[in-house]
Amino acid sequence: MSTPKEPPQAEKRGTLRRQMPAELKPDQVWAVVDSREQTPLDLAPLQTTTAGLTTGDYSVVGLEHIVAVERKSLPDLIGCVGRERERFDREVARLLAFPSRLLIVEATYRQLEEGEWRGKITPRMVLGSLAGWEALGLPVALVGDHRRAGEYTSRFLFLVARRRWRENRALATSVMEGAQ
Repeated sequence: MSTPKEPPQAEKRGTLRRQMPAELKPDQVWAVVDSREQTPLDLAPLQTTTAGLTTGDYSVVGLEHIVAVERKSLPDLIGCVGRERERFDREVARLLAFPSRLLIVEATYRQLEEGEWRGKITPRMVLGSLAGWEALGLPVALVGDHRRAGEYTSRFLFLVARRRWRENRALATSVMEGAQ
C-alpha cells in the first residue's frame, strides 16, 4: 500500500482555484481500508489510510457516507451464502443505504458454476444469492482474483470521488461567481 498513512489536513482557506484544481488525479484520492480487513487490496495509485468503517471494507476519505465496497474471497462468499447468511444480509441492507456501493468478489463466474469447494453450498445457491443481492440494488463485480479486485476497487473508488469532486467544484464555482 502507498505511504504516507495519514491524509493531509485542510490548509488555510484561499482562492477557489488554489483549493480546487480543475481536475482530480488518482494519487490525490485517499482510500480508507477498514481496520478489520485481513488481506488488504493494493489500491495504487490511490493513497491509503486505515480506519474503522461501519459498513464495507473500502471507502474514500470524506465520502465514508457515500461509498462502500465490500470485498469477498471465494471462501468468504461461500460462508456468506451459508452459515453467515443472516449477518451478511444485514451487511447488504447497510450497503444499500449508500449511493455508491459494490460487492467485489475474487472469483469468476466459471469458478462459481464449477463449485469446486467443500460443503453443502451448491453453485446454484451461490449464483442465486448473487442475483438476489443484485436484484435488491447491490452491484456485484466478479473479478477473478485478489490483484484484479484491487485494480477494480481502486478504479471504482476513484470514479466515485471524481464524480463528487466535479459536482462540488461546479457548485463552488457557481457560488463564488454569484458572490462577485
